Amino acid sequence: MKTLQCLGLVAILLLAACQNKNETTSTQVNTFPITEVLVKDTILSHEYVADVHAHRNIEVRARVKGYLDYIFTDEGKAVKAGQLLFKINDEEYKARYNEARASVNSATAETHAAELEVDRIKMLVDKGVVSDTELRIARSKVEMAQAKLLEAKSTLEQAKINVQHTEIRAPFDGTIDRIPFKIGSLIDEGHLLTTLFDTKNIYAYFKVSEQDYLEYVKSHPDDRNSNEVVFILADGSEHQTPGYIETMESEFDTSTGTIAFRANFSNPSGLIKHGATGKVKLFNKIENALLVPQKATFELQDKTCVFMVDANNKAVLKSFIPKTRIDHYYLVESGLKPGDKIIYEGIQGVRDGMQIKPLSVPGDSLLAKTKNSLPQKVS
Repeated sequence: MKTLQCLGLVAILLLAACQNKNETTSTQVNTFPITEVLVKDTILSHEYVADVHAHRNIEVRARVKGYLDYIFTDEGKAVKAGQLLFKINDEEYKARYNEARASVNSATAETHAAELEVDRIKMLVDKGVVSDTELRIARSKVEMAQAKLLEAKSTLEQAKINVQHTEIRAPFDGTIDRIPFKIGSLIDEGHLLTTLFDTKNIYAYFKVSEQDYLEYVKSHPDDRNSNEVVFILADGSEHQTPGYIETMESEFDTSTGTIAFRANFSNPSGLIKHGATGKVKLFNKIENALLVPQKATFELQDKTCVFMVDANNKAVLKSFIPKTRIDHYYLVESGLKPGDKIIYEGIQGVRDGMQIKPLSVPGDSLLAKTKNSLPQKVS
């Protein structure tokens, strides 16, 4: 009998111990690191597909007709301003020049003879031998001779220009493109002989949305054309020399809702060619930006959320709208405010309304741990 009483007492004690253990477990509070929504001045970057054009590019065309006698350059070669590129046969044009020069000499002689005739008739008029009518006729012949001389000189000048146009020279330093004609080809007036590019500087044209345009303008209220930009080559590498925004169009394209910018890049090595592909990376300064660590966020039903910590140290589910991603942080557009406390790590084990024990982690220390990589725009 006593043995049964002892066993019952032991069972009661064990049951009480288990209940105390369960109560202790149920009231245990987990510790989570928390941080605050930071307010920092930062820089955003946006990438845009760009159309690349040489600083100067022209079509070199023939001004006169004739056979192509010489080609003094080759495709892809660098040339200097004034350098002779092509020579069109000039025999016909030199003949016309000589003919025009002979016409000038003849007209000059006729003018001189008409002037002498005027002087002779004037003497006869003074002596009363002939009437004034003869003098007026003689003077009219002088005017006709002078007009003929002027016409001859004009023809001579045009013939001289045609002779000069048989030599095609480079108007500026640049690089020769394809040459479609060969020596001996019959060239007509206006035929394209080649294209000349000056790529010491290149223009990158790109289009931005109205929202990005407003962000850019607000970021550069005093000097909008001083913003430094980076050109990204087709292989993903950055061009060695940064550029700057030079100008922008005056109106938006109503069909796309975009406006075109033009950036100017120095290209001393000639690495970037006319018509190349690439992107322009544009940077905008954002003052008092709200930053949230990406590690503290999660997706829930197409919403970006965090667990905030209220005054009673309870986890509160909170959604917010991110604007861009900067390194390991989201820039907050709306939904959070400066100083809001959020759980930084271990959010997988947190439930809405859960009691926690906060372990404060300064936001500045988190920023110091991140590397200064270039920011990327959220798609």
